[in-house]
Amino acid sequence: MNNYEYIIAGLPFLGKDGQQHPDTESILEDIRAQLSRKDNDTLDFLLKGYDPEALGKDFYLKAAAAANRFVREYFALDLGVRNAKVEYLNRSLGRPEGTDTVLLTEDGENPEFEAKAEVDAILEGNDILARERALDDFYWKAVDGITEMDVFDLDLILAFVVKLKLVDRWLRLDEAAGRELFRKLVSEIKENYKI
Repeated sequence: MNNYEYIIAGLPFLGKDGQQHPDTESILEDIRAQLSRKDNDTLDFLLKGYDPEALGKDFYLKAAAAANRFVREYFALDLGVRNAKVEYLNRSLGRPEGTDTVLLTEDGENPEFEAKAEVDAILEGNDILARERALDDFYWKAVDGITEMDVFDLDLILAFVVKLKLVDRWLRLDEAAGRELFRKLVSEIKENYKI
């Protein structure tokens, strides 16, 4: 049922109904309508990762065991970033090390988070908005790295959705920044896939 090339080719044209800013929910609905049931289940799992109440050890263990490579790699990255944030807050508030971090193994260890130093440097910034933007830029680049070798597959669509969620976040924080991110996202798709 899936024609990933067709779906990806249509991404830059979704949500263009004259609204002032992109309607991310309608874009997601358009994507869903073109995916198989199995791929929609994978998309559902990805989107569940945006529900703070779902993000515990069980969720990350399921993500680590997922059949989809993007889901495995993205949520390994996400866990590393979230734990780095918690560790930063623990240090800032004088709380014991390890408080509220998500550990996937019984011995209290997680796979090494290779970008920890980069994320820690971002978290040390004084300007909260600039720090949030830098973290989202970090996610954006990391998603590009995960899908660097992908061409017209579900992982590219999932990467688009992650970026779309970043756009949605910035539309709420700073509408001008959100619109600029959306233009960047559309431009990337057009440029990379010669649409």
